[in-house]
Amino acid sequence: MMFNKQYYPLILGMSLIVLFVILVIPLGGTSIMESIVSLAAIGVVIWLGQQFLLKTKMFLVQIESLKLDYKEQRDKASQCSKDAKDSKLQVKLLQRQKRNTEAIVYSISEAVIVTDANEHLLMANEAAGRLFGFDLKKSVYKPLDELIGKKELISLIVKTRNSRARHVKHELQFESEDNIYTYNCIISCIYDENNEVCGAIAVLHDMTKEKEISQMKNDFVSHVSHELKTPLASITAYSEMLVDGEAADEKMREEFYSIIQTQAQRLNCLIEDILNVSRIESGMIKINKEPVSTALLIHDAVQMIKSHAAEKGVTIEEQTAIVFDQVNADKEMISQVIINLLSNAVKYTHKGGKITVNSEIDESEDVVRVSITDTGVGIPPENLPHIFEKFYRVKKNAGIAKGTGLGLNLVKQIVEKVHQGRVFVRSQVGKGSCFGFELPLIVAEETVESDLVIRSK
Repeated sequence: MMFNKQYYPLILGMSLIVLFVILVIPLGGTSIMESIVSLAAIGVVIWLGQQFLLKTKMFLVQIESLKLDYKEQRDKASQCSKDAKDSKLQVKLLQRQKRNTEAIVYSISEAVIVTDANEHLLMANEAAGRLFGFDLKKSVYKPLDELIGKKELISLIVKTRNSRARHVKHELQFESEDNIYTYNCIISCIYDENNEVCGAIAVLHDMTKEKEISQMKNDFVSHVSHELKTPLASITAYSEMLVDGEAADEKMREEFYSIIQTQAQRLNCLIEDILNVSRIESGMIKINKEPVSTALLIHDAVQMIKSHAAEKGVTIEEQTAIVFDQVNADKEMISQVIINLLSNAVKYTHKGGKITVNSEIDESEDVVRVSITDTGVGIPPENLPHIFEKFYRVKKNAGIAKGTGLGLNLVKQIVEKVHQGRVFVRSQVGKGSCFGFELPLIVAEETVESDLVIRSK
């Protein structure tokens, strides 16, 4: 049987007492018993003292252990507090980064779509919402196929994500009720810290206008080449015939000279129109605006065109009221506008037809409105929206008169871009057309001021 070390003093004391009793009791005597009791008491006190010391030592050890535990827990608590502060700071930084990212995405004019690995929408901007017709606030974390009706785009996003490609560029066409829009779509994969694909981002740039401009440039070069080729071919052919002596007499030579001169003039007019349109579009043309009367400009233009109209058997009638109709305009440019419109009216009006030039003041809008109405062949409704475009000519009327297709575009550029006015057209096939323009009126106070400035000079 084993005993704990703490009981060794007690066992030793008891053994001594028992031994003492065995040896002394036979001898007799109460004093001996008292000594035994005292000795036993001393042994008990010694044992109790020993127990107290042991307990005290154990208590001190426990206190030291508690101190160490407290220090360890305090250190852990301090570390946890520090970690919590760091985590809070990290959360704030992540929130700030998220807000910055959202601000960047929302500020981009192109449509931007961000998806996760399961093709759910994580983020999109207003341009994307307008393009695909979904509400940004109600669409987050929803599947793409519920938000976007363009299956081709969703398929491209899935293919790009599966291929783990960094950047993939595609050209997509979206049809609407009134037009076909072309988008340059760039899709990129999003990677996590383990370099695993966790989503994709698609940026769609609307390049419809760029395509249209590119097509317009191609059409412009094509039209210019065609228009230049026709008069040059005539000049070259008749010049070669003159050089080869194919003109037998003076009358034929004069006819050839006349044709060459006419084609050279046509070529010169074409080049001049092209240059004028180019100068206006680029803002490089010199503009001399001054107060002018539209009635006087109309009268001068009518007098210039009247002889040409009379040769064709077309009458021109002026209906301009004597009112205050001054506009701040470049006199030469507005004269060219009126002459171009009158020339077109004469070209497409048959013998015996009539052209009416009207000028009126619209006081409610402070504009002067000039309209030139003819009884000519008219323009089909489907051609009217394109009538002011460069090199545009109505195919149905192309055989009636020759032209470059730049006259009406030049009219539009001068009125709308240079003078901030407006052009308009109305037409009915077989009954005639009405072309016109509006220019802002000069108010009376401005006219008095300009007169004073002119006189002071």
